[in-house]
Amino acid sequence: MVELETVFELLQEERRRYALYYLYERNGPVSVAEVVETIEKWEDDTAETSPELGSLDEIALELQHVHLPKSAEVEFIQYDPSRDVVQITGSPPEFDAFVTVAKLLESPEE
Repeated sequence: MVELETVFELLQEERRRYALYYLYERNGPVSVAEVVETIEKWEDDTAETSPELGSLDEIALELQHVHLPKSAEVEFIQYDPSRDVVQITGSPPEFDAFVTVAKLLESPEE
């Protein structure tokens, strides 16, 4: 069982949330490049409300050095920097509920 505090901490940062929304919908490993492109697209779609947008390189660096390692601290998120892939497997109900509700409220489009 994952603590709610941990789930809230994972969902605290916008780019990490976007990555988790995307990964939650996928089965199996996803390349970091695919996650980066999706986040960049979602950020472009909300440009009028997010003045500090980053380039693909900035998003990739932030994911690889901050958000993905932080996410991988929980057992149900696996990040393999050597293969540059990440995935969610066997997520607990607490995470499932909060990530689903958060995505609906924030509603990034695929």
